[in-house]
Amino acid sequence: MENKKTLRPFGMRDKIGYAFGDLGCGLSFSLVSNYMFLFYTQIIGLESEHWAWIIFVSKAWDAVNDILIGNMVDRKRISKKSKFMPWILIGSVGLVVLTVMIFTPVQSFSQGGKIAWCLVTYCLWSVAYTLVNVPYGSLHSIITDNPRERTALSTFRSIGAGVAMVFVMLLPKIIYVKNESEQGATQHLKADRVFFVSIVFSVGALVFLWAMTKMVTERIPYGKVPEKMSYVSTLKSFFTNRPMVGATLASFASIVFYNSSMSMNNLVFQYFFNDAKKTTVATIASYIPLVLLMPFAGKLVSAFGKKRLITLTGAASAVAGLIMLLLPITPDKKGMYIYIGGLMIVNIGNCIFQIIVWAIIADCIEMSFRKKGVHEESSLYAIYSFFRKLAQGVGSALVALGLSAIGFVEGKNAVQSEAFCANVKNLYIIFLVVGTVIMVLSMQFVYNISKEKEDEFAVPSAQSKTESDLSEE
Repeated sequence: MENKKTLRPFGMRDKIGYAFGDLGCGLSFSLVSNYMFLFYTQIIGLESEHWAWIIFVSKAWDAVNDILIGNMVDRKRISKKSKFMPWILIGSVGLVVLTVMIFTPVQSFSQGGKIAWCLVTYCLWSVAYTLVNVPYGSLHSIITDNPRERTALSTFRSIGAGVAMVFVMLLPKIIYVKNESEQGATQHLKADRVFFVSIVFSVGALVFLWAMTKMVTERIPYGKVPEKMSYVSTLKSFFTNRPMVGATLASFASIVFYNSSMSMNNLVFQYFFNDAKKTTVATIASYIPLVLLMPFAGKLVSAFGKKRLITLTGAASAVAGLIMLLLPITPDKKGMYIYIGGLMIVNIGNCIFQIIVWAIIADCIEMSFRKKGVHEESSLYAIYSFFRKLAQGVGSALVALGLSAIGFVEGKNAVQSEAFCANVKNLYIIFLVVGTVIMVLSMQFVYNISKEKEDEFAVPSAQSKTESDLSEE
């Protein structure tokens, strides 16, 4: 590694570079999480029940995949200059190829062939995504050990994810087409347009991930490669780390009931408001609180602490969601404006959580290191990542089952019942409220890093570099 005297000080280059990393990951992840279900049920011809068990099988594979890759990254050094960057570059190439394969139009395949294609490409995509995301997430802990700088990195990571979502928000205007039928005008996804978008997004992901590896500096030493690293020991480190468990439960709820259900919001506009292209406006509006709050994230955390800030804003959002359920939202422009305004308020708590969650995870990893004195950044982050991806599967399955319960009909030219069109809006709002409540309870009663403990982390730990450490490397 470089001598400490030659290391570039932490600054804007690190922040922007780290944001590029989640922008690259987010282009692929957001496309898959928001449109894979719709692509396979509305274009390819899979049924919701098929999708539900495909997701469960793929997430069972993730249980092995995440832990193996996390352990591999901690133990295998394939470059003397960096612990994490080579793995990110290798994984990003696979991410490009497999994202495109997922959205390849295979509607001419047999039903068994469609299911097999969906399952295999998604499982392989998960491997590539883990190979990128686990080292990338672990970088947070070794770029800096200063809590305020970590909050800044978390904020910029959220900015990167938010920019990726902006691109996804623009997609309805591109990938939906209007069809005229006896039942009137309807809107449907167009296969070739989705496929083209997957190519553009994949190439963009590769470019931004490469840029990230050139802009970010690793400053905290990660020591020698451990001779032995027990999976059981790593699992014990994770599950005995109470704040990590609390943060994971909160993230799990956020992904299950917020991120995974965004495809349901597409259906709200497609069938309740009968204007799928307005999804773009609604999604952009719902992220306005994220944009407005980002510049003040550091000051808010300094004033309230991460735990209290999340619980207060989350509780307010849950109340706003309950009020939305009681409001007479009608399927017209007035009702649409009320709905969009309500989503902006409901999303505030989750936006705060998304802005600072990565700083929270870095604090949890710091807690583990101070307790054990062992560098397990990738292994711990991999287990956390597994639960995030498991949440994607659970969320997608719950969305599919929930939609099926209220009468969703699959198929390219499917006509939905009046009961479904009326109920899909309330189902989506209920998902948001439940997710917010679970997130608040997890942070309040399980996560236990107080503001005082966060302030203690400002005191350099054994991770901080010294010239003797560097000379010995």
